[in-house]
Amino acid sequence: MAGSRDWVELGRIGSPYGVKGWVHVESFTNPPDGLLDYPRWRLRVGTRPPVTLNVEEARIHGQGIVALLEGVEDRDGAVAIRGALIEIARSELPPTGEREYYEADLIGLAVSNLEGVALGVLTHFIAAGANSLMVVVEGEQERLIPAVPQYLSKVDLASGRITVDWPAELE
Repeated sequence: MAGSRDWVELGRIGSPYGVKGWVHVESFTNPPDGLLDYPRWRLRVGTRPPVTLNVEEARIHGQGIVALLEGVEDRDGAVAIRGALIEIARSELPPTGEREYYEADLIGLAVSNLEGVALGVLTHFIAAGANSLMVVVEGEQERLIPAVPQYLSKVDLASGRITVDWPAELE
């Protein structure tokens, strides 16, 4: 998560949908329509200052979401916010349960296996069916590790470390 820990990335604005300011939205929540529980989204585009907008209308559309945001009145306005990250104030999010974490809180943590071998840093997640894959990068090497309890041995947010039950080298 870039920026303040007071905000959590829960989605991204995609391409325009029509000509009246609607946009496609990629949700990072599980289930995806969980993003619709939040009526105000803070949008962060590159290095520009974030802007907070009300969600005027939003709905599930096919496999994704489409939304109309306050002040976005036409296709040009929708193009201007394309690629914006959608952030929600951490204070608005429900607390996590035991062994539950927001993905945004895990990005940037060092990952090692049960043998203590450093595997790299968790850079992002990839949606893969019912589960996500952690993308762990060390130099030029990229590992995809399922983000499921079977492989997540320990998460220590205070020390910035994740321990996984995963081999250093796959055979």
